[in-house]
Amino acid sequence: DTPEQESDMAASAKAENLSLVVHGPGDLRLENYPIPEPGPNGDRVAIEPGVPREIDEFCKIGRYNLTPSIFFCATPPDDGNLCRFYKHNADFCYKLPDNVTFEEGALIEPLSVGIYACRRGSVSLGKKVLVCGADLSSSRLAKAKEVGADFTLHIAKESPLEVASKVESMLGSKPDVTVECTGAESSIRTGIYATHSGGTLVIVGMGSDMVNLPLMHAAVREVDIKGVFRYCNTWPMAISMLASKTLNVKPLVTHRFPLEKALEAFETSKKGLGLKVMIKCDPNDQNP
Repeated sequence: DTPEQESDMAASAKAENLSLVVHGPGDLRLENYPIPEPGPNGDRVAIEPGVPREIDEFCKIGRYNLTPSIFFCATPPDDGNLCRFYKHNADFCYKLPDNVTFEEGALIEPLSVGIYACRRGSVSLGKKVLVCGADLSSSRLAKAKEVGADFTLHIAKESPLEVASKVESMLGSKPDVTVECTGAESSIRTGIYATHSGGTLVIVGMGSDMVNLPLMHAAVREVDIKGVFRYCNTWPMAISMLASKTLNVKPLVTHRFPLEKALEAFETSKKGLGLKVMIKCDPNDQNP
């Protein structure tokens, strides 16, 4: 859509509950829907998008993210929540402290992926951790360094074994835990080669169903390979980290758009500009 068309769409959608609706691949439209009617009173909250529909064996052991019938926002056939007003299960709404902004609250979801991955990998103080990230971007590596990474490594055409060797040289030893966030076969191979014997490779990235891996290389060195599917039981810790200022997520947000310019926001992200593109659904909350 052209800027003029987007403006027309926003102008024609002035009802109370403006929503961005997916009609097909690349077909996003601003439309109006009825405002949900929640109960009395209210708080500022961050919502966890996955809500179990039934109390099954996974819920009973605290791993509700694995329940097959889970409702998950924006995962077909379940609708998303890119709209002014949204009704959600109260058990999965978490009150935000006064010193945590809505923008920080919106970043609890991606932060939870990291928290859960660290739990799966038993990351603790003193352990060396390798994070394999997607994309070949110097600016993103610089941002990683800015927010806490000790070392960064830009990959060109090196083989997985060569990358693993470089990582060991930079860290002084192999990492105890590798968090693989790409799902790419070559990166998973790197994770197996790079991880210290007796360590853990945590696979966060989603790639092909079938990949060719040096599995015996992991087996004979007792490198545990663990999968990660979304997250569970992470919101309280994430909120605590933000409220205590233990973690600063604000530098990750590079672009901000009001809901009326949501299509422009998606185009910005599609072009690979910036890092986190934030869409502000509340017209009264347009500041960082």
